[in-house]
Amino acid sequence: MKVDVLNIEGKKIREVELPASIFEAPINVDLMHQAYVRQLANARLGTHETKVRGEVSGGGAKPYKQKGTGRARQGSRRAAQWVGGGRIHTPHPRSYELRMPKKMRQAALRSALSSKAAESGVIVVDEINLSEARTRVMADALKIWVGSSTTLVVLPEKDGTYETVMRSAGNLANTKVLLAGYLNIRDLFSYDKVVLPVKALDALVASLG
Repeated sequence: MKVDVLNIEGKKIREVELPASIFEAPINVDLMHQAYVRQLANARLGTHETKVRGEVSGGGAKPYKQKGTGRARQGSRRAAQWVGGGRIHTPHPRSYELRMPKKMRQAALRSALSSKAAESGVIVVDEINLSEARTRVMADALKIWVGSSTTLVVLPEKDGTYETVMRSAGNLANTKVLLAGYLNIRDLFSYDKVVLPVKALDALVASLG
């Protein structure tokens, strides 16, 4: 699949062939869903906690005598039916981690990138070379490249350009900057367009095969 390579002004300067192994892979919806659910589950902290009747304060003595009061018998004020009592069948700390083999995760990313490419959601630029960190310059470039679409900018490596682009895009609400090695299924689904410098294609080939 050939796509245009744009410069900072949005002009076509040449064409580039997208790696077929990544951008023309079979689109497996079930696999992408599994990877997405796994990422959401693994992001959960699982630190929720409630107290059972053995952990709340109070209790000890029987609230009132067993018989003769006309009320239901009670053994402790820490029981769940009392205000301030312990809770039953409520959450406690646990891990929500889901496991998924690396090859399946990579296949899910290839499938998601292929889906983006098929929908013209992959924009390839020559380079993102900003002389200084300026939000307006970054916003103008993205407007030329993708219009008003939400954008995921994928950079090949963490260098001086990365820091400048990160700072320039930091205040743009619908834009996220990510290294190619940290590309994930959730971000691919969350943004309409993916902007890739030409060098990022080699980084994706190295990480996804």
